[in-house]
Amino acid sequence: MPEHDYTSAPLWRDTLAARPGGDIHGEQRERLRTSYVELRRKAAVLLKENEHSMPDFTVHDISHVDALWETADLVCGRQVTLNPAEAYVLGCAFVLHDAAMGAAAYGTSVRETLGEKRWRDLVSVAYYRREGCWPDQEQLNAPPTEIANACRATAIRETHAEQARRLVDHPWRSSTGNEIHLIEEVQLREVYGPLIGELAASHWWPVDRLAGEFRHTIGSLPWQPSEWTIEPLKLACVLRLADATQIDSRRAPTLLFSLRNPQGVAREHWRFQEHISRPHLSGDRVRYTSLRPFPSHEAASWWLALDYLRGIDQELKSVDSLLHDLGRDRLAARAVTGVDSPERFAELFRVQGWRPIDAAIKITDVPALVKGLGGEQLYGDEPEVAVRELIQNAQDAVQARRALQPGFADGRIEVRLTETDGCWCLEIRDNGIGMDEETLIHGLLDFGKSGWNTTSIRNGLPGLADGGFQPSGRFGIGFFSVFLLGDQVELITRRYDSSTQDARRLAFDGPSHRPLLTPLPTQDWVAEGTTVRVRLKKSPNDVRGLLYLTDDDRLTQLVQRLVLENAVPVHTWEPGSTRPDILAPFTLATGSPDEVFDRLYPPAIDNRRVGEEKQRLQMRDDFIARATELLDAKGRRIGLATLWNDMYYLSRRNFQGIVTVNGLLADESISFAGYLAGQPSRASRDRASLVANQDQVRLWMRRQEHQLRDNGHFGDPVQLELAHTLNNAFHTLTDDVAFALTAEGVLRPADLADWAAPKDEVFMAFGVPLTWRSRPPLAFHYLSGQTVLLPDNWIIVAVKVMTPPLSEVFPDVENRDSAYESARNDTTLTWQKEWWRLSGGLYGLFLRGLCQAWSCTIESLLAPVQERNWSDTRHLDDESLGPVQGYLLTRPQP
Repeated sequence: MPEHDYTSAPLWRDTLAARPGGDIHGEQRERLRTSYVELRRKAAVLLKENEHSMPDFTVHDISHVDALWETADLVCGRQVTLNPAEAYVLGCAFVLHDAAMGAAAYGTSVRETLGEKRWRDLVSVAYYRREGCWPDQEQLNAPPTEIANACRATAIRETHAEQARRLVDHPWRSSTGNEIHLIEEVQLREVYGPLIGELAASHWWPVDRLAGEFRHTIGSLPWQPSEWTIEPLKLACVLRLADATQIDSRRAPTLLFSLRNPQGVAREHWRFQEHISRPHLSGDRVRYTSLRPFPSHEAASWWLALDYLRGIDQELKSVDSLLHDLGRDRLAARAVTGVDSPERFAELFRVQGWRPIDAAIKITDVPALVKGLGGEQLYGDEPEVAVRELIQNAQDAVQARRALQPGFADGRIEVRLTETDGCWCLEIRDNGIGMDEETLIHGLLDFGKSGWNTTSIRNGLPGLADGGFQPSGRFGIGFFSVFLLGDQVELITRRYDSSTQDARRLAFDGPSHRPLLTPLPTQDWVAEGTTVRVRLKKSPNDVRGLLYLTDDDRLTQLVQRLVLENAVPVHTWEPGSTRPDILAPFTLATGSPDEVFDRLYPPAIDNRRVGEEKQRLQMRDDFIARATELLDAKGRRIGLATLWNDMYYLSRRNFQGIVTVNGLLADESISFAGYLAGQPSRASRDRASLVANQDQVRLWMRRQEHQLRDNGHFGDPVQLELAHTLNNAFHTLTDDVAFALTAEGVLRPADLADWAAPKDEVFMAFGVPLTWRSRPPLAFHYLSGQTVLLPDNWIIVAVKVMTPPLSEVFPDVENRDSAYESARNDTTLTWQKEWWRLSGGLYGLFLRGLCQAWSCTIESLLAPVQERNWSDTRHLDDESLGPVQGYLLTRPQP
């Protein structure tokens, strides 16, 4: 901008400019004008230093200050006027509000100004964001240069407003040692300086703070006319809006862009500001337009322009609301034209070769949220999750089409893995309902909202409910799991009842970038349905690659592992294959036990594993004999499983129990074999809680216990392994279930009193190094690997930690002694608190039995242990094995 361009602004001419002819206040006006011009001259040097500290930022030098006179005039219009004193104070605040955007304004270093504590916090966060881990003390003290520079820029950005407040009184030393102030006249600096500093800082405050900080009118100086009073609130509003609206190509010169070469988001800021013409007022709206169209490679800049101008719009509206509510004169500018929709904005900011759609993440439109939640942060580093989510979406689409088109019988899903010149692509295609633009924009891309549940989607597809359609999607985020596989994603879709001309292509370059929506060439034929194609970021056979958890590196095995039941056939195409492997529709709820087993644990495709297949068939026979159904309130199967999972330990293959959500793999557990139906307990669906309630699970568990007894499989080993689970579920154990080990062998509730009666002391051992084994039952010294004989009065309670999902159905805390629940808040480990912790499990079962055998109370057993600071230890006969921790329980004296 030309120097001194501010002098042509109407606001300047009406207040501080010299007036030809007679001016009764000319001397006073000249005094203020001279002070401002001198301030501007000095501050121009300081503002020039900003580019050294913040090179990626758009122009923040004196030209920006000069332009604020112009935008302030636009904001005020004719509705609000300023007197010369107000114009002087406002102009000084213009000069200072961004003067601290460079390190030169801080006197000392930015780090010292910020303070060591805040600086280290800044470094810590920046380090975590960059490295994915928290820094140690050495890294905090001396962070890498890149992180230190980023923190310095962040610190300046966050503190420049407050630092600007101090610049009015800050003295600089000349080469001769004299003090230099930005405002040299002492009276103006002392009287107006604090207000100027507050105003300069206020542009960074929330709007709501202004009314509280600037409540009172300030009178005129003795040498000024009495009507030259100052309304600080008015000036604060003008400053923040003038600064907000001053955005056009003058702040992002093309040559300067080439010289500085900003990167990241800053680069997009430069690009979009290059396009913007000077704003003007149309009614009460600030109107911006672009100087030239935005081509597709500048789409990100176009969206940033919309976001930025929406922010300005919000500022204008917030200030207008504040002034209106306070009964103050409202400013002329009250909103921004055309920012309420991308379509309207595109009329002012033209695009070329692409169409903007409101495809941003709808949670305050922050794309970084999807980057954080749409990939590893939500789902973990398990790329197979993306296949599961995409297959589920595809099945929903086919089921929706079946609901709307009853005669449609050719529904299918195709999963294909291809390799071309070292680049791997995964493609998942369905011939389901497909999507139109409305569904794409307001369904698929609305992060966190399941499109099937929106009114707009339902209105566009009437008849879904009547057709019995029940979508599996729940959280509205499943599609974004595709970014686990790669950043380059292409989606091609055509609604089943639309023409080829209505087909659309949606292309992504990572989850944090907005996608491009384009029509497909009219000469191309596009099938009904949807195809999702992603370029894998690593080979499927790499560590943590797509096929990492398969045994034979085959896509078919991955699909079999994930899809336990399906209503739509899944055709899997291996790389280079000419015919697919077809996973036929199957329902777990109606399959026979052998069919369910084969679906959960299918035979290996490799025929060379004859021995393994023989073992699998034997396990299938055992499963058929032992598995029982878990039924819901209507008697429908919601599980078929065995409570005791010895299969997990008998084979190299994965025979863990499976928790399914909508027939797809959600979680695995070693606490059972078979399947139990679940529902997702968090959005990532890698954890699931059971559909069944406690009573239904208890009924299944009791049937399993009876089945084990009837089949002769309920011996001591199984009893010890299941004792904790059964006690948690039923709040007690039957008298004949072994739950502990003693020198005499296993101990059952029925035998506890006879075992304890002759003893005056019992040592209840727990934790390493002394532990237990169940096959056969024995005490085991973990560190030495030796089997040990327990002394006569020792006991090891066979606590075996439950794993999800059963541990979530029957949490330990449910069985605890409610009479002692208040002790959970004790700040030290009292005997009451320890009893409350132990009372719900097998330790509680034993202690209650011991109290009954000795005719004593829990307090008489545990209070002495508390007095010894819970630090009892004893030695085995072989003292070289070291001390064993536990509680020495002593029979109280009568």
